[in-house]
Amino acid sequence: MTTLTEKRAAFRALHQGACFVLPNPWDIGSARYLEHLGFKALATTSAGVAFSLGLPDNAVSRDDMLAHVQTIVEATDLPVNADYENGFADTPEGVAENVRLCIETGVAGLSIEDATGDPSDPLYDLDVAVARLSAARAAVDASGAAIVLTARAECHVVGHHTPLEESLRRLRAYAAAGADCLYAPGPRSAAEIRTIVEAVAPKPVNILISAPIGLAVDDLATLGVQRISVGSALARAAWGGFQQAARAIAERGSFDGFAGAPPFAELNRFFRDDLARRPGAGRRRSR
Repeated sequence: MTTLTEKRAAFRALHQGACFVLPNPWDIGSARYLEHLGFKALATTSAGVAFSLGLPDNAVSRDDMLAHVQTIVEATDLPVNADYENGFADTPEGVAENVRLCIETGVAGLSIEDATGDPSDPLYDLDVAVARLSAARAAVDASGAAIVLTARAECHVVGHHTPLEESLRRLRAYAAAGADCLYAPGPRSAAEIRTIVEAVAPKPVNILISAPIGLAVDDLATLGVQRISVGSALARAAWGGFQQAARAIAERGSFDGFAGAPPFAELNRFFRDDLARRPGAGRRRSR
């Protein structure tokens, strides 16, 4: 894929074919390595980039997030979906403007959440959430870009008292408002996942797998899942190795935590060869 139009068309086509995994890199290196492994598309992770900047999730500013999204888009030949939090605005007008800015980064898709960020009132009222999603839909349509718009129901994440029931109510409304893909992070059982898939069929569903739940890709495909993302899980896995090694040094004076790290030569060879394959490759070291 060499053009933006081709990337966007390829990403949309993925939502009409077999179940696929949409892994979430958090920086250029992880994006390049995931492309090397043969994945067909990538997605940013708001938490992954936040942690890399020394921030909690949802603390990255809109402009910094846009810069990060564009960095990932430019780092890979694959289509990129933006984890665009709640659109960085409360009003439909603000969401529409911010979606327009995100499209300009070259993404092939983006997601909009219905969480407010306010613990005392964690979800937008449904009518407000639908108006925000409709504004995002209008912004996508006005751009003329074949962007995949994903609507997220954050009921499980914010601790709603009837998360599955409320997720279904919201996802159906978002589907009617023009979402291309539906996403309710949190369900872990096959029964819940099947219920979500059936509730919004034939629209494709994204399922988040951020921890072992006893279901593999083939299992999720059998349940009718179209797209599988991993959120911050890969970034957290990297943090896990770092924490283990750093704590061993700090607490025991031991370097045993390095045992699972790939050899320097292996990683260096990968990035050297990867650089050589890219257009305009050359030595970039300054002295």
